Amino acid sequence: MNYSRVDIDNLEKPTESFEALLNELASATPKEGSVVSGTIIAIDRECATIDVGLKSEGKIPLREFGSSAVVAELKVGDKVDVYVNRIDGPGGLVDLSREKARREAAWNELEKSHAKGDKVNGVIFGRVKGGFTVDLSGAVAFLPGSQVDVRPIKDIEPLMDIEQPFLILKMDRARGNIVVSRRAVLEESQAEVRSEILSKIEEGTVLEGIIKNITDYGAFVDLGGFDGLLHVTDISWQRINHPSDALNVGDKVKVQVIKFNKDNHRISLGMKQLHEDPWKNVGGDFAEGTRHKGRVTNITDYGAFVELRPGIEGLVHMSEISWTKKNVHPNKLLSVDQEVELLVLESEPEKRRIALGIKQCQDNPWDALQTQFPINSDFEGEIRNITEFGLFVAMNDDIDGMVHMSDLSWEKSGEEAIKEYAQGQKIKVKVLDIDPERERVVLGVKQLTADKFADNTKDLKKNQVVTVEITDVVDGELRVQVAEDVPGVIRRTELARDRNDRRADRYAVGEKIDAMIVNVDKRARKVMLSIKSREIQEEKEAVEKYGSTDSGASLGSILSAALEQADAKAESKKAEKPAKAEKKADKAEKKTDDASSEEKPKKAPAKKKAAAKKDEAPAESSDA
Repeated sequence: MNYSRVDIDNLEKPTESFEALLNELASATPKEGSVVSGTIIAIDRECATIDVGLKSEGKIPLREFGSSAVVAELKVGDKVDVYVNRIDGPGGLVDLSREKARREAAWNELEKSHAKGDKVNGVIFGRVKGGFTVDLSGAVAFLPGSQVDVRPIKDIEPLMDIEQPFLILKMDRARGNIVVSRRAVLEESQAEVRSEILSKIEEGTVLEGIIKNITDYGAFVDLGGFDGLLHVTDISWQRINHPSDALNVGDKVKVQVIKFNKDNHRISLGMKQLHEDPWKNVGGDFAEGTRHKGRVTNITDYGAFVELRPGIEGLVHMSEISWTKKNVHPNKLLSVDQEVELLVLESEPEKRRIALGIKQCQDNPWDALQTQFPINSDFEGEIRNITEFGLFVAMNDDIDGMVHMSDLSWEKSGEEAIKEYAQGQKIKVKVLDIDPERERVVLGVKQLTADKFADNTKDLKKNQVVTVEITDVVDGELRVQVAEDVPGVIRRTELARDRNDRRADRYAVGEKIDAMIVNVDKRARKVMLSIKSREIQEEKEAVEKYGSTDSGASLGSILSAALEQADAKAESKKAEKPAKAEKKADKAEKKTDDASSEEKPKKAPAKKKAAAKKDEAPAESSDA
């Protein structure tokens, strides 16, 4: 830029040639697009009149001079640099600009600072899309939002209208663009402070910082140029669910360096390390079997944590909360800040672990259950729940007994029988078993009545031949009645030994046949029978009794011989019947003859007997 400052009054007119005078006057005339020095000759409420030489005057609005404080200091006679926009302006005045003059002067200085990498001072005075505008002593620069600070700032108002240092990132004079950064200045200053502080940090050093950010796993603390991580487990000796429960962004905290990695400058911090560990003085205060009162601090899916003393917590597992409610989430039984009575089940202070129980401080309802409901006793209860495998029947307010679907009916299957029951229905059941250790009660419905199938099949044995009655013919099988309430089945393959005789149409409903018991299926509640097995057994017995096929006799001849022998026995029995009849007739005839004879003839035989006795006497004597 050419600054023309010519004192016309002091020109040495007499000594200068006319040509030189013309050249001097030409050079003293303001040129458009240049910055010249002018003098304030008048000031009104809105403008200041500036004399730029050769009786050329122009007016500049007071707002171009800056703030109201700067305008108040202006006075007639002050020298100011102005920019000549146009010489032949409206009304014959020169079109001047104080703002452009300041900008041109500022650009010159800014270019020098940018080339050296020096910082420049500026003021944030406005907002634009994507950032802010900064006044750099007359030159307007752009400050991107990402270059305001080292971390995002929600409220930038405290940084506006305050002079502060910036670093020029980019300049384009032709386009009039300047990009600056406040963040680069902060990072540079923080790097200096950081290197100084890091050189003094060691594990165990106590520092002060400000909570910069909070996450689920901890908080980041600004230690003055660098950050350290304060993990949630190192905030307090007491259990903390989330760091926000104890800390807030912006809080000033005192922390201790737990771990410091000099290679990557990562710092782990702790707050609880500044206080005494409460577990050191536990001793035997929480020995096994002792009772205490505590406050529920946290509830999880597997139990609840209870504070016994500030900084000392124990775990109540979900199985140790209630004697009867086993499958209930802990938050249904307990609430945070609730005070409960507990029994120490296990104590390991060296491992910082205490196992607690709540139900142990209450009466166990299972102890009195066997006295209240003896085995084989029956009672009436309400069905509380129906599942795919059985019914749950209420025994008291806390305990339910289970009726498995296989114990619902003797005759029906479990799937059929369970459909006859509904939730809320009252039924009579029998106590089959009570197991206090496993906390289980087994009930039954069918056990209330006798098992007719078992009673009627107790005398039936395998391989026994019985006479059954056919009740139905289904799919080539015979359904038979073995005894009262005892059904039986003869499968197609068991209808005969000969394959050609295995036809169900040979039999009729109501017909009685002999079959051998193959199996008594108590679970399926039916008897499996076989005609084929009966025929094989009869054949085997015939072979053993009447001959052997190994001796050369055929099976047919053996069976025919057995049949002939059977026929012979039948004929002999028929022949004996007439002989017995003749004997009976002779006896009847003799009785009639004896009745018709006289008394004398009756005595004759007696004499004969006496004579016979006399004849026998000598014989006996001679023998003697």
